[in-house]
Amino acid sequence: MAEKLKIMSLGGLNEIGKNMTVYEYGEDIIVVDCGMGFPDDEMYGVDIVIPDITYLIKNKDRIRGIVLTHGHEDHIGAVPYVLKQINVPVYATGLTMGLVEMKLSEHNILNSAQLFKVKAGDTIKLGCFKIEFIHMNHSIADAVALAIKTPLGMVIHTGDFKIDTMPIDGDMADIARLGALGKKGVLALLSDSTNVERAGYSMSESKVGATFDSLFKDCSQRIIVTTFASNVHRVQQVINCAAKYGRKVAVTGRSMENVVKVATEMGYMTVPNGVLVDINQIKGLPKEKIVIVTTGSQGETMSALYRMAFSGHKQIEVGPGDKVIISASAIPGNERTISRVINELCYRGADVVYDKMSELHVSGHGCQEELRMMLALTKPKFFIPVHGEYRHLKLHAKMAQQMGIPQQNIIISDIGKVIELSSRNIKLNGTVPSGRVLVDGTGVGDVGSVVLRDRKHLAQDGMLVAVISISSEDGEIISGPDIITRGFVYVKESEELINDLKDIVTEAIDDCNIKKVKDWTTIKNVIKTRTSDYLYKKTKRSPMVLPVIMEI
Repeated sequence: MAEKLKIMSLGGLNEIGKNMTVYEYGEDIIVVDCGMGFPDDEMYGVDIVIPDITYLIKNKDRIRGIVLTHGHEDHIGAVPYVLKQINVPVYATGLTMGLVEMKLSEHNILNSAQLFKVKAGDTIKLGCFKIEFIHMNHSIADAVALAIKTPLGMVIHTGDFKIDTMPIDGDMADIARLGALGKKGVLALLSDSTNVERAGYSMSESKVGATFDSLFKDCSQRIIVTTFASNVHRVQQVINCAAKYGRKVAVTGRSMENVVKVATEMGYMTVPNGVLVDINQIKGLPKEKIVIVTTGSQGETMSALYRMAFSGHKQIEVGPGDKVIISASAIPGNERTISRVINELCYRGADVVYDKMSELHVSGHGCQEELRMMLALTKPKFFIPVHGEYRHLKLHAKMAQQMGIPQQNIIISDIGKVIELSSRNIKLNGTVPSGRVLVDGTGVGDVGSVVLRDRKHLAQDGMLVAVISISSEDGEIISGPDIITRGFVYVKESEELINDLKDIVTEAIDDCNIKKVKDWTTIKNVIKTRTSDYLYKKTKRSPMVLPVIMEI
């Protein structure tokens, strides 16, 4: 019986971020991208979210390599966590690899990693798969699509892409190569769906440069620009404008400093001599001669821009003499935090310019016409929309149908589902373990649904601790009950309630003694139940109740 090509997404479907796709044929497995996601509002205290790689760990001897399409966090952010569990070769283009190396160095695993640098136009062989790297445009340099030659035929995995006719780096996406592959025959296309709701074409990155020029020209204020740290082309345009108008550039924010360092060292960014200065040197310069490039475009609470807005930055104090340019659009869910930062900057007297006011941001993802162009160039037999929430995948599937791909040849999958391809048909067949692994500090996966439920409970209703010391001889109360609350009520202002609670705890202990109950778990449950019932009746609130019994 002929082998089938299996394609499984462990992330990146029905969500934005956490992209990871597994290709399997016979005894060979390759992994495309290894991204992280950001926690939602219900994930209290969680730092990042990574894919569940149980299936990869179980089959690690069959994995021939991890191939990365570009250097954004939602495509490389989980690499250090994955390599700690399965040390397999990683293949990436120059800038992407530079960013990966920086991450691995922070995790102290750079020396043990198997890293292989490639460039657009290269082809590598991993088991039965031959993978060609095709240059694409995106909001980060060195982005590639992958042409994966399998024993069943050619599969094209676009990664994140747009088709920019005026790119900053001078190289347009290699649509000629995509067209040539389409003429030879493409078995399946997996295409980015992020911007499928937007009509027309995405704007060129060079449009933002023109906006910067108009904002810099004749400006007598200090200019502070925030954008995504990974958008090397955007930062380059800021530097170009600063140099043109005789300004010095200082960089602040850890991720921005790291990316600028890596991109400059590797030649992806050119900084004229004398333009870049240390952040500590700006105090001696006149305001009209300074540009500060900073992190914080999404209003992140630890970012440099946030600290400036709320007077927490050591070197920079924002005020009436500043023009703040926010060159990014809000990632869904971040609108409130960005608005808060903008309001605070305005309150401090700064002149704030943001995306809704002028052309300060263009998407790195292709709009409808570019997605249609990708389908037209590659002419795939089967189509699998990826990288998007369900509505994006559904719209992209509908677009493919309108362009002539039969409905039975289109699959909208989900995380963990196995897509099975033969040369004749495509279908869903089974599942593999999948889901979200939560990273909190140095803990990976130790925060699960129970911990999140408790954190949510604590955040909504607070907690109450009842501490009692009991005699081990006769079960009588020696001291207490003492009532301690956090996030529920302030004890000094609720003396009557606290005294009632002490009486309820005492009665519960006495009743247990009368019934000769010696099991501490049962006694704690009685205290917890009676206390919770009383609190809900009295306050209509349900704090977490923790009885603490000390036997003396």
